[in-house]
Amino acid sequence: MSWYNIIITIITVIACLNFLLLIGMVFLEKRKPQNIIAWMTVLTFLPIVGFILYVIFGSGLSIRTRRMIRKKAISERDIIHNIKGIQTLEEARLDGILKEDRELMTLCYSFGSYPIPGNGITIFNNGIDKMDALKKDLLAAKKSINMEYYIFEDDQTGKEIMDILCQKAKEGLDVKLIYDSIGSRKAPRRFFKKLEKAGGQVGEFFPPFMHIRLLNLKLNYRNHRKVVVIDGCIGYTGGVNIRDDHVGKHKRLKPWRDTHLRIEGGGVYALQNIFLDDWRYCKNDNTPPRLYLENGYFPSPKICGSATVQVLSSGPDSQVQKIKETFVKMITSAKEKVYIQTPYFIPDDVFFSALRIAVKSGIDVRIMVPKIPDKHTVYLATLSYLKEMAEMGIKVYLYNGFLHSKAMIVDDNKISIGTCNTDNRSFGLNFENTVIIYSNTLSKEYQAAFKDDMKNSQEVGVNYFQKKRWLTKFLQAIMRLLSSLL
Repeated sequence: MSWYNIIITIITVIACLNFLLLIGMVFLEKRKPQNIIAWMTVLTFLPIVGFILYVIFGSGLSIRTRRMIRKKAISERDIIHNIKGIQTLEEARLDGILKEDRELMTLCYSFGSYPIPGNGITIFNNGIDKMDALKKDLLAAKKSINMEYYIFEDDQTGKEIMDILCQKAKEGLDVKLIYDSIGSRKAPRRFFKKLEKAGGQVGEFFPPFMHIRLLNLKLNYRNHRKVVVIDGCIGYTGGVNIRDDHVGKHKRLKPWRDTHLRIEGGGVYALQNIFLDDWRYCKNDNTPPRLYLENGYFPSPKICGSATVQVLSSGPDSQVQKIKETFVKMITSAKEKVYIQTPYFIPDDVFFSALRIAVKSGIDVRIMVPKIPDKHTVYLATLSYLKEMAEMGIKVYLYNGFLHSKAMIVDDNKISIGTCNTDNRSFGLNFENTVIIYSNTLSKEYQAAFKDDMKNSQEVGVNYFQKKRWLTKFLQAIMRLLSSLL
């Protein structure tokens, strides 16, 4: 057979396989039309490369994996209903909550998130303060430490936290750690083995085949969560990972602006539940849920503050994008303002429409993203969407540094802070969590932080985007076409 015939045969086989992949996306996986169009573009113009990219990044979670995750999950309501002292949904909704917030509470409740009042919350606006507080709480732990991070790096910051975990494990505490295989790929496995040798337990989320990191067919699906629960009564979540960069030590991405939460009160139960769901899947753990209650994972609730919270989780194991739909509800129910901070802004049609409706209804809508990007391809798509935001009358700010915060302020009484970016990956492909906080005091506190960030930002209008070079505009158009895959 001649080389010509071999090449023709290979191209024909790849074309047939690509066609079957598209058929599978439409009839078996039932993907969204924009995702299908994006993959169709890649497979048509880059047939061989596109096929390889699809195998690595595009194949969905298997039915077996989805079933396993759901099988291991523990209902948050089932746990909380067995804890004395927690209000019912109706009691929580009637406790000084506005009508539109009752609707939001009910929506989140339908997603499995219980509204829990009486929480004390500290908001950290940088990684250094968060890390200092976390170290102090870890050192003071008496019974258990449950921790999961997308990135847990083997650098100075990571070593300091790992040393504390090993110390507490040697003291006899129940120490569990989950790290994401892709996010923590730079950290060698021997780094995590130290904790196991000290008596702790470690789980790797979506480990690669035979522990060869280049053979990870689930690398498109990442556990992007950052959750810490100490003694069942102190919780942390937000944008800050265990990594030097996230405490401001990156030479290029300075200043690094991030947001993280410390929670005391019943809201910690939901973070504990999220961790246990992931732990049970990672370790194939079949511990009966009642034992978690009996072993102190969910201690009796204490009133630690005045904030009511609902903690939402989402991931590719669910057909419903819970966090995105909650954000849309928050935007469409706004009466005065919607302020958004995100490092990546790639909204889908539903989110885009919600913002358009809000600003056309007279709502003060502001979006803040970093001026210095860490991912140039995603940033090009972000700029494309921000141009349309500016054209609609939304105020757009570029933070003079790297903004990693994932926050939304709506009116003067509620905010969302968590791990979820405003993009398709976070809404549909990553395992994420966010905290909805109902509190006038905390909302105004974070509004003040947002306005401080505005002082360190550049407000840009339509002219800013029109002055971009033609090559940048061309690349923006290409990245926008592929935005559902980024």
